Amino acid sequence: MRTEDVLAAVATGLWRWDNASGTVSLDGEAARLLGLPAEPVVLPEAAVRSRFHPVDWNEINGIVNLAVAEGTLAEARLRIMDVDGRVLRTVRSRSRPLERWAADGSPDYELIGTIQEIAEPQPGTTAVHTPITGDWRRSREAFLLDAGRALAEARSTAEVLRVAASLSMPGFSPDGLAVFGVAGDRLSVIGHHGHDAGDEGPFTDMPLETDYPAAEVVRTGRAIYLASPEDYKRRFPATWPLAQRFDRVSWAFLPLIVAGRTMGAWMAAFKQPASFSPDERSVLTTVARMLAQALQRAGVAESERELTTGLQRSMMPQLGPEIPGMRIAARYVPTGGGLQVGGDWYDMIPLPSGRFALVIGDVQGHDVRAAGLMGQLRIAVRAYASEGHRPDAVLSRASRFLAGLCASQESGAQEDPDAQSPRFATCLYVECDPRTGTLEVARAGHPDPAVRMTDGTVLMRPTAGGLPLGIVPDTDYPTTRFTLEPGETMMLCTDGLIETGGHDLDTGWARLRAVLEAGTHEAAGHEDGHLEALADLLVQAVHGPSSHHTTGPLADRREDDIAVVLLCREGAACGCGTPAAHPARPARRTMLTVAQAEPERIAGARRQVRELLHDWADEEQLDSVVLMVSEMVTNVLVHTDGDALLVAEAVGELGERRLRVEVADSSDELPHKRHPGEMASSGRGVLLMEMLADAWGVDPRGEGKSIWFELYEQSKRPDA
Repeated sequence: MRTEDVLAAVATGLWRWDNASGTVSLDGEAARLLGLPAEPVVLPEAAVRSRFHPVDWNEINGIVNLAVAEGTLAEARLRIMDVDGRVLRTVRSRSRPLERWAADGSPDYELIGTIQEIAEPQPGTTAVHTPITGDWRRSREAFLLDAGRALAEARSTAEVLRVAASLSMPGFSPDGLAVFGVAGDRLSVIGHHGHDAGDEGPFTDMPLETDYPAAEVVRTGRAIYLASPEDYKRRFPATWPLAQRFDRVSWAFLPLIVAGRTMGAWMAAFKQPASFSPDERSVLTTVARMLAQALQRAGVAESERELTTGLQRSMMPQLGPEIPGMRIAARYVPTGGGLQVGGDWYDMIPLPSGRFALVIGDVQGHDVRAAGLMGQLRIAVRAYASEGHRPDAVLSRASRFLAGLCASQESGAQEDPDAQSPRFATCLYVECDPRTGTLEVARAGHPDPAVRMTDGTVLMRPTAGGLPLGIVPDTDYPTTRFTLEPGETMMLCTDGLIETGGHDLDTGWARLRAVLEAGTHEAAGHEDGHLEALADLLVQAVHGPSSHHTTGPLADRREDDIAVVLLCREGAACGCGTPAAHPARPARRTMLTVAQAEPERIAGARRQVRELLHDWADEEQLDSVVLMVSEMVTNVLVHTDGDALLVAEAVGELGERRLRVEVADSSDELPHKRHPGEMASSGRGVLLMEMLADAWGVDPRGEGKSIWFELYEQSKRPDA
């Protein structure tokens, strides 16, 4: 009896599907099952496809592609339609793809298999679960969407493994998972779920030549399905004892493939028997593909984080050693972009003289080149400072170094347009004497430092400065000297701390001043230290959640890196130590030099006085003070050849303070009272002090003189 007759007797037909020619060969029984005359026939693919239900055709198309990729059987249930679109019967198709090569040399396949009619459930009976059940398909699609979203949101290998362990697949769920990675010719376990600690031992550092399913999957790139312990023992007898102790009955090993490269394998083990139907294999394969992509993304992200963290750690040094009488805190926050280290930096440099230097700077840009230039410039500044050069000489040499460095990079860059663009850097260099609190500041286009005084008042300290580093190779950088009094805190920062959140320099400084003044009380007694807590408050105020409610006028501007350094000279009112039970309000004092060559700094002197007296009770008195200060400093610049030194000090409790302002110069000529005409442009200084001040005078000194006035808070108010 012929095989065809036996198959026809059990309503089973044979077919051959040639994908290259697009033709399908049917025997008589197969033709009958498709609703055609019961005789052998060769038909175009479109004619056969028209006999399948459209939904089922899409299903079998995916199953066949899966079988081709895995080299396994393609099984599916299909509804056969007549020419009027009515369902004639349901058949089961079982076929195997045979790989072949097309005429143009590209890979192709041919399907050879059977078609068998299956009985439909009768009314009143329970319907069997079939792959064409709409509810199952919708459940599978919903599962894959959820799994894809969860894996896409995972940002680390550990998160990816946690997501994979939590997946509950429709219709069947593995209770044991393992992800294998490849390193050279060795197989290792990256992560697992459903096993005890230490169970991965025998599978770690396994040679790829081992007769183990995951190793074979990595070698061949094809999935392996083991539906029963017998299948496992028959195919992999050498490693069956390793798997036997876990009491699993079915296993699926799938390759993790990214960009055509097998990066590992994924094992799903089941305590309940799994038949691994085409639909189940399709789900497992799809999850494996998403898992491979997620692991690849997580690996790249972790490598980038490790690289940038290492760069940041090496470029942002630890502050130390401890300095007697002073405390230092610093913070660095990279921009919101992908690179976690940019052009901002800070440094603390011990000097040969026993002093130390604080440096903060910002190289133009937020890219890799900015980070590289920052590292080189930081090393150069440290080297120049360690040689014992003064602050102005350090910055002059650093400017020459950066200009030469950029010039050499521009000449060597032929294809990178970014490397041909010149770069510059701003920098603030402060040499500190911890014994006296004396600070010598040299500034290269950087924001001025700010000082929080002992009573919490915050003042910007105007300092002389020059061009940013790297613009002109030979640039002079004048120095400014002032004293950090006991209990005062100085803040150095890059413009990112000021302008983050869309603020400009003015609104940004106003925001920082409020944070610094409020931080006096909020950070007091903090377990991490007063200065460390204050640094956190500053960063959080401009970079944390609260900053979203205080955006500035330029809210659409690009965010910048943030670097901030705080230096505190320990004192009774600084908050670093134990506060006194009833501390007296400390004096509020500021000092400023206005040079003959910089008359524009008179405006800075007026602003400095207003900031010093920001909480003065009488606004009219404050206007009088600013007017007298402007007149006194202007007279020094006009009538002498020297610089004007302004010193202002307010003492006493709020509402009852005494203000004393002195302006000293090197001239011996004493001021005298004049009687200017109505149109005169000068000569009113003494008259103004007589009218507005509570007391005033002139004190001769060894070299020059000092003109001063005093004012008592509220003393000239009408109700006083």
